[in-house]
Amino acid sequence: MFSWYNTAMIKYQESEEMYLETILLCKRKSHNVHAVHIAEELGYSRPSVSRGVNLLVKKGYITVTQSGEIEFTQAGKEKAEDIYERHTVITKLLEMTGASREVAEENACRIEHVVSPELFDILKQYVHNR
Repeated sequence: MFSWYNTAMIKYQESEEMYLETILLCKRKSHNVHAVHIAEELGYSRPSVSRGVNLLVKKGYITVTQSGEIEFTQAGKEKAEDIYERHTVITKLLEMTGASREVAEENACRIEHVVSPELFDILKQYVHNR
């Protein structure tokens, strides 16, 4: 049974993971990523992104240079790549069931944050063996 605390923790984790995944994807487009790029990509306000970035710095996932450029720490890059792998595998699985790319992407974006590691390993094996 979910309590308010569990629901709040899931929302926090989802937000954290969305930021990390967005930073990863922005870095793949352009090596220089700043908070403004994250705000544009996610459609969030700059103050919200500033708060999110500061939380990621405190958790040791990213650093911010003097010029405002966002860099991953090793732990942050690994976590971001893990999140993106979950996204791509779940998207592929949903497409395999007949979902359109758009529907698969939209739903994978939600599922990727709550799927357990054990279930994800099963889903990943299934997708890779097809």
